[in-house]
Amino acid sequence: MSGWESYYKNEDDEEEEQEENLEGGGEYTYSGRDSLIFLVDASSAMFQSQDEDELTPFDMSIQCIKSVYTNKIISSDHDLLAVVFFGTKKDKNSVNFKNIYVLQELDNPGAKRVRELDQFKGQQGQKHFQDLIGGGCDYSLSEVLWVCANLFSDVQFKMSHKRIMLFTNEDDPHGDDSAKASRARTKAGDLRDTGIFLDLMHLKKRGGFDISLFYRDVISMAEDEDLGIHFEESSKLGDLLRKVLAKETKKRVLSRLKLKLNKDTALTVGIYNMVQKAVRPPPIRLYRETNEPVKTKTRTFSVNTGSLLLPSDTKRSQIYGNRQIVLEKEETEQLKRFDDPGLILIGFKPLVMLKKHHFLRPSLFVYPEESLVNGSSTLFNALLTKCLEKEVVAVCRYTPRQNTPPRFVALMPQEEELDDQKFQVSPPGFQLVFLPYADDKRKVPVTEKITANPEQVDKMKAIVQKLRFKYKSDSFENPVLQQHFRNLEALALDSMEPEAAVDLTLPKVEAMDKRLGCLVDEFKELVYPPDYNPEGKVPKRKQDDEGSRSKRPKVELSEEELKAHVSKGTLGKLTVPTLKEACRVYGLKGGLKKQELLDTLTRHFQA
Repeated sequence: MSGWESYYKNEDDEEEEQEENLEGGGEYTYSGRDSLIFLVDASSAMFQSQDEDELTPFDMSIQCIKSVYTNKIISSDHDLLAVVFFGTKKDKNSVNFKNIYVLQELDNPGAKRVRELDQFKGQQGQKHFQDLIGGGCDYSLSEVLWVCANLFSDVQFKMSHKRIMLFTNEDDPHGDDSAKASRARTKAGDLRDTGIFLDLMHLKKRGGFDISLFYRDVISMAEDEDLGIHFEESSKLGDLLRKVLAKETKKRVLSRLKLKLNKDTALTVGIYNMVQKAVRPPPIRLYRETNEPVKTKTRTFSVNTGSLLLPSDTKRSQIYGNRQIVLEKEETEQLKRFDDPGLILIGFKPLVMLKKHHFLRPSLFVYPEESLVNGSSTLFNALLTKCLEKEVVAVCRYTPRQNTPPRFVALMPQEEELDDQKFQVSPPGFQLVFLPYADDKRKVPVTEKITANPEQVDKMKAIVQKLRFKYKSDSFENPVLQQHFRNLEALALDSMEPEAAVDLTLPKVEAMDKRLGCLVDEFKELVYPPDYNPEGKVPKRKQDDEGSRSKRPKVELSEEELKAHVSKGTLGKLTVPTLKEACRVYGLKGGLKKQELLDTLTRHFQA
C-alpha cells in the first residue's frame, strides 16, 4: 500500500506542477497555436539609410524576422509564422491582388524558411530582392490586410493568437487618396472584430514618424495599454528587436483570482509570471522506426495475483503513532482542500519590513482583470496609488488553485517605468512576494574571526567602490545554455559548425586591473605578511632515508607469534604493510599482492 503523501500530486494536480515550472521546456499547454504574420513594406524609402554606417530599414526588418524564426525553432516550433511583402513589382497571393507578394504562408518555422530569409540580408540581399521580387510600387493597405486575413482562414489548425506585425517607415501611406485610407481603416476594424491584432513596428524616417496621421486609427491596442503612449520609431536593430520581443512574447495569465478586501468587496486580478529560470529542455523519446514521440503509461498490478488494479482498487495510508491509518481517495481529496482559490487581504505593513534575505522564489505579478468584474481596474489603481503614497505592502493569504496549500504573500506596489524610447521597462501593478514561514528561517552559526583594522576596511571600501557597476541579470547569459541552443540551431539550419557562445560570466581582468591601479598591492601590504605569495606553490619536502625508514611499519610480532599465526591459519588477519615488513626482516621476496606474501611466509615457517 503506497503512502498517500507521494500521491499528493496526482493526475488532477498537473496545474500545480505547471505553476512551479512555468512554461519550462515548452510544456505549458494552451488551446491552439500562436500565429504571426510579418508584414514588410517594400517601398523605396525602406531601402534607404540615413547614414552610411546604418542598416537600411528593410535590412533591419529582415534580420529581426530571422531572429524570431530561429528563436521559435527552439522554443515553440508548433507556432505558425508567415512573411508578406507589399509594394512589390511582382505579386503572389491567393486573391491575385497587385503589388502584394506572399513569400511564406503560415506554417511551422524551419531551416529552409530561415535560409530563404537569409538571402535578403545586407546589400547583396537587397539586390537579390530587387531582382527576384522588386519594390517601390503603389499598393492598397486594405488589400494587404485582406490577404493576411485569408492566410489565417486557410489554416486548418486551431489558433489561440492571430497577430500581424507591420514593418514600415511611411507614416501616411495613403495621404493623397482618402478613399484608400478609409478602406484600410475599415478593414483594420474588421480584423480587430474577428480577433486579429495588428501591431506597428515603425522605423525611423527623415522628419520623424507621426503615428497620428494614419496608424493611430489602424493598429490594435490591448486593453491594458495606454492609447496615448506609443513606442518611438526605431533607428537601431537592438531597439527594434526589443520591441518585437515585447510584442511577440505571449502575455498568458497563469490564473484569474478574486482579491477580497473584506467580506463584501472584491475585485478580479490576473497572476502573471515575469521571470522564469532558463533550463535545458529535456530530451523527447522517439519510436525508433517512425521517429514519432512515445507516451509513457503507468499501470498498477497486485503483488499477490498479478492482476491489473484500477484507481478505485487502491487506498492510501500514513503511519502516525505507530499505526497505519488508511484513507480513501475521497478523504485525501478533502484533506487537501483548505480554501477556495483567491487572495484574501489580511492587513498592511511598512515596505521596509520586507527584507531581501526573506527571498524564497521569484515573485509573480498581479494585474487587474476588467473583463470578469467591472470596476476592478479602478479599485486596483486606487489601492496601488495609496500603497505607493504610504510606502506599505499588502499582506494576503494566497491560494493559487484547488488542492494547493495557502501561502502568506506580500503585494509590493510597483510604478510604471518607461525608457527614452517610451518602451515599458516595468508595468504598473503589484509584485506578489512569497513570505517565509518560521520553519523556513534558520540561524546561521557565526564563527569568530580576526577582525580587520580600520585602515584595512577603508582600503577594501576603496576597492569595492572602484569595482562597483550597475548589475542587470539579463546582461549575463548562461554560457552552457547558450552553447546548447546554438548547437541545436546549427543542427536545425544545417550549418557547418555552431557559433561559439561568449562567456559573459568571466571577469574582465584587464579592465579591473586598470581601474584598481595600485590599490590591490596596497591592500596586500596591509593584510598579508611580506613574504606571502598567493600564487606560489608550497614546495614538497624530500624525505631522507632515515625519515623514510621511520615511517615504515615496525614488526611487533616475534617469530613465535608468526609461527602461531601460520599454524592456526590466521596469518591473513595481518595487514599488507606488516606482512611486507616481516618478509623484509627475514630476507624473503614475497611479491606485491597479499596472497603472495602469505604464501611466502607460510612456506618459510613450515619448512
